[in-house]
Amino acid sequence: MPPTPLPPPTSIGFGATCLRAACYILLIAAMMEGVHYEALYLKGTRFSEYGFTELAEIIFLTVISALLLYVRHVQKALPTVTLLMFAFVFSSLIREQDHFLDRYVFDGAWQTLVTLVLVPCLTLVIMRRRRFVAEFVHYSNTFSFGLFAAGFLTTYVFSRLYGRSEMWIAIFEDDYRRTFKDAAEEVTELLGYSLILIAVIEMVLLVRRWRAQT
Repeated sequence: MPPTPLPPPTSIGFGATCLRAACYILLIAAMMEGVHYEALYLKGTRFSEYGFTELAEIIFLTVISALLLYVRHVQKALPTVTLLMFAFVFSSLIREQDHFLDRYVFDGAWQTLVTLVLVPCLTLVIMRRRRFVAEFVHYSNTFSFGLFAAGFLTTYVFSRLYGRSEMWIAIFEDDYRRTFKDAAEEVTELLGYSLILIAVIEMVLLVRRWRAQT
């Protein structure tokens, strides 16, 4: 079955925009309350593989991956764009499990799994590169893409630079503790994942509007 054709971009009503904004504000607020709870009461595991922030990242990445599969296989829209996004997000989900995979499976397990995901997905996207470019041109003009780009930059660029040990050692000098660095990096990374989640939710809503038009 061919993918759903892509009609011209559709606008979002003011009321719908306000409702979504309220929902996204509540999502961010709940996320930060969880981080606050972790800092107050989970002192033995805070900002580690067993803490709230890490668990929230895993949940966000799992939901994002499921929504991308929904867009691709159920709505049958943007098949190559969503395939590339899925490969990227699902690889991040595997990467978040590196501690457990290396400990309970074998050392280097997460690299092997990421390779098994990325290689076939990237190969298929390259083989269908003309379709990918056509889909990307259409998708790049949407609110969803802007949010996804912001989430990508926050998670994979800013959080890595913001979480450098050298910077936090320079700031705190003799008072430096690794917890400061871990909290800064993990919470910023979680914010980036939340932006990517919102972006994919917006993609789902966009695709449903496209289907309603066609």
